[in-house]
Amino acid sequence: MTEVSRVVEVPPEAVFAVLADGWLYSGWVVGSSHIRDVDEHWPAVGSRVHHSVGPWPMHIQDVTVVKAVEPGTFLSLEAKGWPLGTAQVGLTLTPHGEGRTRIRMTEHVVRGPGKVLPEAVQALIATPRNKEALARLADLAAGKYANRKSAQS
Repeated sequence: MTEVSRVVEVPPEAVFAVLADGWLYSGWVVGSSHIRDVDEHWPAVGSRVHHSVGPWPMHIQDVTVVKAVEPGTFLSLEAKGWPLGTAQVGLTLTPHGEGRTRIRMTEHVVRGPGKVLPEAVQALIATPRNKEALARLADLAAGKYANRKSAQS
């Protein structure tokens, strides 16, 4: 299993607000290029984000499914992303001091060709991508949180 983490300067509810907006999925998930649809009850268990993976015009139509959720704290996704296969992705949000959040992201391939790769090779592929995903998630959360705070003022 690959694991990365990052501390962001916003509270957990600000990070979860981004995760809970399926239309923002391609904004933080590296490789997702287009959102075609989001189930109305996202991020409830079983709901899906219908997305494309890869560059146009060679993109692949795929979905990501919510496997478990604890609002404000945890989101578990089954993310399809060929050619490597399907991965189980976990995002855990924990308070890290006043108004800060530690985001922990885990990933492991559960089906498809990538499952036969040694874990060290999977980590070489996933770690840089997931670090970038957390950087994007942090920026979206910070921007969304700043906009919400200024609207309340």
